[in-house]
Amino acid sequence: MLTHPTLTAAESWCAIRPLTPEDARAMAAMRAMVEPHKGKMQGPGARGPFDAIMLRVVAPEGVSYRQDTVGGVPGWWCEPDGARPDATILHLHGGWFNWGSAEAFRALVGHIARSAGAAAFVPDYRLAPEHPFPAAVADVQACYDALTADSARRIALTGDSAGGNLALALLSRTTASGIPPVGTVVMSPVTDLAMTGQSWDSRAAADPYFTRPQAAALIASYLGSADPAHPQASPLNGELAGLPPVRVHVGDDEVLLDDSRRYVARAVAAGVDARLDVWQGMPHGFLGGIGRFAAASQALSDIGTFLSTLLRPDALR
Repeated sequence: MLTHPTLTAAESWCAIRPLTPEDARAMAAMRAMVEPHKGKMQGPGARGPFDAIMLRVVAPEGVSYRQDTVGGVPGWWCEPDGARPDATILHLHGGWFNWGSAEAFRALVGHIARSAGAAAFVPDYRLAPEHPFPAAVADVQACYDALTADSARRIALTGDSAGGNLALALLSRTTASGIPPVGTVVMSPVTDLAMTGQSWDSRAAADPYFTRPQAAALIASYLGSADPAHPQASPLNGELAGLPPVRVHVGDDEVLLDDSRRYVARAVAAGVDARLDVWQGMPHGFLGGIGRFAAASQALSDIGTFLSTLLRPDALR
């Protein structure tokens, strides 16, 4: 049985979501399958296997997909039936800045889009090591700028893992420029590329996927010669005052737990409407287990409710 420090919801902005017995059994089976491969995915050679994992996400019904280019960046639209014509989600995919593709993530993002009732665009931002920081930052900014060219469009940001990093960095930039999204939801974001969170140690055994040396190599590949403390590389260090609403979902069994916890704590201290949901017993990327984990279904429902409220035409900006 895994043992590690238990997170308590002493703060009003943090909700601890309990592990159900059914999810505990399903998670035990999943761990037995993936833990022998823990920490072994490295470099560009892991792109194929990583995409293969994401392509296993069960696609939602009532969502169509099409390729497009937005702001000069190629990607995929995920368009649910009956989507609001004046609302868009910009989703930035995960993969430690080195892996991932819009095509591989389209089923997962399709669930988010359907739950929110709005079309979502997933850009294929440039990946490291071929294109180190700030190439991905520039790409997602170009997409956002193109979407905001339509002044009637309401835009929300979503992102997972490395995509959560890019979403939160974009959120700070667009807020400073006076053209922020209506709100942001991120799942297990990477917010501190200096890797100073305590959960790199406290969750080292609990996390079934990642190790510190593995992540450090991937981060170094992305940063190149850049300072890991740069606010656009590590959103934890950015200007958070004045941000629109932020919601963060993270598993309790992942080394990135403190990246989420510290970011939300700082955002709340800066006066932001921010909330953290910590899902007990869940690892990184658990939302991809839709159909297998009750936690994934509930988190998706919560995300959809939050986004659909913000994207209503009558919602306050």
